[in-house]
Amino acid sequence: MADDKAPDGPDYRSTLFLPETDFPMRAGLPKREPKTIEDWAVKDLYRQIRQESAGRPPFVLHDGPPYANGHIHMGTAFNKVLKDFVVRSRQMLGYDANYVPGWDCHGLPIEWKVEEDFAAKGRKKKDVPPTEFRKACRAFAERWLSVQRAEFRRLGIEGDWDDPYLTMNYATEAGTISQFLDFVERGLVYRGSKPVMWSPVEQTALAEAEIEYHDHQSTMIWVRFSFKPGQAPEGLEDASVLIWTTTPWTIPANRAVCYGPSLSYGAYRVDKVRDDLDFTPWTKAGEVYCLADNLSETVRDAGFIEQWTRIADIPSKSLEGRFLRHPLDGYAGGYSFDVPLLSGDHVTDEAGTGFVHTAPGHGQEDYFAWLGHGYSLDDIPYTVGPDGAYTNEAPGFEGEKVLVTEGKKKGKDGGANAKVISALMEHGKLFGRARLQHSYPHSWRSKAPVIYRNTPQWFIRMGGEGEGGLRDLALKAIEETAFYPEAGRRRIGAMVRGRPDWLISRQRNWGNPLTLYVHKETGEPLVDKAVNERILSAIRERGADAWFDTPDETFLGTDYRPEDFEKVTDILDVWFDSGSTHATVLEAREDLRWPADLYLEGSDQHRGWFQSSLLIGCGLRERAPFDGILTHGFVLDAKGYKMSKSLGNTVAPEDIVKKYGADILRIWVASSDYSEDVRIGDEIIGSAVDAYRKLRNTLRYALAALKGFEAAEKTPYADLDELERYILARVSEVHAEVVAGYSAFDFNAAWRAVTEFASMDLSAFYFDIRKDCLYCDDPSLVKRRGVRTVMSIVLDYLLKWMAPIMPFTTEEAFHSRYPAVDGSIHLGMFTEPDAQWADMPLLDRWAKIRRVRRVITGSIEAARRDDRLGASLEAKPLVFIEDPDLRGAVADVDWAEVAITSSAELAEGAAPDAAYRLPEIPGVAVVVDLASGKKCARCWRVLDEVADETGLCRRCAAVVSA
Repeated sequence: MADDKAPDGPDYRSTLFLPETDFPMRAGLPKREPKTIEDWAVKDLYRQIRQESAGRPPFVLHDGPPYANGHIHMGTAFNKVLKDFVVRSRQMLGYDANYVPGWDCHGLPIEWKVEEDFAAKGRKKKDVPPTEFRKACRAFAERWLSVQRAEFRRLGIEGDWDDPYLTMNYATEAGTISQFLDFVERGLVYRGSKPVMWSPVEQTALAEAEIEYHDHQSTMIWVRFSFKPGQAPEGLEDASVLIWTTTPWTIPANRAVCYGPSLSYGAYRVDKVRDDLDFTPWTKAGEVYCLADNLSETVRDAGFIEQWTRIADIPSKSLEGRFLRHPLDGYAGGYSFDVPLLSGDHVTDEAGTGFVHTAPGHGQEDYFAWLGHGYSLDDIPYTVGPDGAYTNEAPGFEGEKVLVTEGKKKGKDGGANAKVISALMEHGKLFGRARLQHSYPHSWRSKAPVIYRNTPQWFIRMGGEGEGGLRDLALKAIEETAFYPEAGRRRIGAMVRGRPDWLISRQRNWGNPLTLYVHKETGEPLVDKAVNERILSAIRERGADAWFDTPDETFLGTDYRPEDFEKVTDILDVWFDSGSTHATVLEAREDLRWPADLYLEGSDQHRGWFQSSLLIGCGLRERAPFDGILTHGFVLDAKGYKMSKSLGNTVAPEDIVKKYGADILRIWVASSDYSEDVRIGDEIIGSAVDAYRKLRNTLRYALAALKGFEAAEKTPYADLDELERYILARVSEVHAEVVAGYSAFDFNAAWRAVTEFASMDLSAFYFDIRKDCLYCDDPSLVKRRGVRTVMSIVLDYLLKWMAPIMPFTTEEAFHSRYPAVDGSIHLGMFTEPDAQWADMPLLDRWAKIRRVRRVITGSIEAARRDDRLGASLEAKPLVFIEDPDLRGAVADVDWAEVAITSSAELAEGAAPDAAYRLPEIPGVAVVVDLASGKKCARCWRVLDEVADETGLCRRCAAVVSA
């Protein structure tokens, strides 16, 4: 039987036109890519791109600034690579897509790190002069942004790295404060005293965007409130109202108890407590408790009550206007005030007792219930100080902390809960105690629990009189914005619709100050353009430090007396800094424009940067500062778990790049569905490596086959063989898919179109078929010249299609293809295919040909597996096609060439039962026979025409003798 070896006789390998290239099979990306980055820097590729694209329509992706406080992580890398896809693809789509990277340099993430640095040197923050501390923060940010810049560039991110924007630049600080003062002048800024989320560990107020929720174990207690003399419903003089709370430390701040006006309440007499316990319950037989009927069973269990009797109905209307005694009445000489019962629609009977302990200084609903019933803001106590310790407005508990704020137990429960519970026990007011595991707000920076704390803060008003308030403007802008994916619209819309006024003040050192003077008598902020301009002028010259270091007389001038005003020393919410960058960057730079075409960040920024930018844009310009928002999910480990150092499942982008190269990381990003959370691990990266190897081999083969190709060899479209015209039709078709994908920011679709074309249309089909022509035909033949012409076109399209995703490899291949050109693939644009390539009838015909070919190649592979055949060139397939229309459409095809056999024919009649078939292609069957004749020593086709004396077929003999 014939085999897959060269025949005996002369060796004609030297007469073949074998492909040759300096483009290596092994990429060596970890070593090669840094050299490419150096080359781009030497050539100043970024400036070349700007010059090349001058005059094109602009496209602005505004960079959401990462914090300059550590090495980048995989989520940051994923984000930046996606942005680079946008910028590079828009550039190649014909835009001037300038990318200006930026950094957030203020705020708690940096301040927190600097505090740790000082602590390591034995210095607490309170002992460091503020000027020295801010200087250290600035130096810390400068150091890390330099590190991050190098890490981003290593990923192949192209942009204006020599002139990025920094929120700590003096001009940017002045611009941010100018935006804030515009809000003040419009009357949208006010100071209010209300409970806000407060971090005792960080000693600052926090906004919702700075909160994350984690499981937390809380102590929950049930507490008795007795009626004031003469205040109990008739017959219930000795009864107690029961409340339930998961924050025992707020009991000293209690000022009211709320009930639900629509709930059913009853009085329950304890008949018997459980006697099977190894402790004595706090309840006793004969005691009477008032509570919601629907919660009676859970309350009975909490009090270890074996049996009780509902002795009276308590209409909610009968509770109106009644007063209770504070459970700590008389403790340390305090708490001897009346505690009113207040109706509240927020009270439910889903958990607790149906009566809600109300501490207006420590809860939003408590606060509104208190004020809503006409009680004074001045009567809300400040029971807890900035450090989470009780003040003297919590008699008997002064100095006890809600949370530990220093040391190894930082963030754990302090002594407040235990002391309050102990005091309640002393007063005989504790009904029950238990533990509760529940989701609880934590600071996303310190990871410590937060508390609600009443404290004067500055806010931006979300509502307005009727229509036209900031909230309404923002909701209108959301409807006018494009979202990728569309679900983002609902997400941010719901957040804006339900958000409270924007808390903008922070009690920190590092950041932009709230540059306000407040009149001591009226409490109103000073609004004077001349004063504001003096403030802004000083900050432009000396930065935000100027606010703290400049005498008040300098800013206030001769029109105002410093002693009449309080100088605000709070720091602006860092989200206001980054949210202002559309004004301080887009409007300030000539190479950008406002509004941006696109903002692109993780989905968590619906409550962060997207929202702060939206509110500032709408508040000062009555529209969003962006036309579109693209959001991506989080990066998880291979099993779908959040990455965590404690779990040991983190994957650093640096490690991937060092081992495989940045192009591999970028392929992983392109292969991912960014609209969902994405996973990364060894197997997933391995898939990216495999995809890269296949693509590199495709590029390498095309480059090798084009060795010596010159412009003079180019063949007109009319002279191309049908297969070449078909491949150009596929180029036209794939180009439309790639452009559509990039245009819609669907990088996965664009990437899939390219890789499938390279693998299925080129490597496994076209290149395979045309090897014989390329290796064996006379170079002067029009057919061979046509093949090389089309391969040159295909390669150019491939490189451009892949350039946004694989910038390093495509640059390498570009220079291998055009060694004499001192340019870059990244200076080019996508080229619109020639209109005549889009031949739909040809595409339809070759779709049918390829379906028949699948059956032929399948039959040959089956014959090889059965050891009936060595190589496909030894085969002579007989092809049976039942459908006369299909048979007629492919009758003139050179099946030997298309199927890579030595001969082939369409057989007549019905196929034998033993013929090879594919279930998915009915009506086509193939019988594989051996080709007759001898194997040509040069092309290896088995033909009757092979001459004995030379061992060559007629084609090869002519080429060898030429």
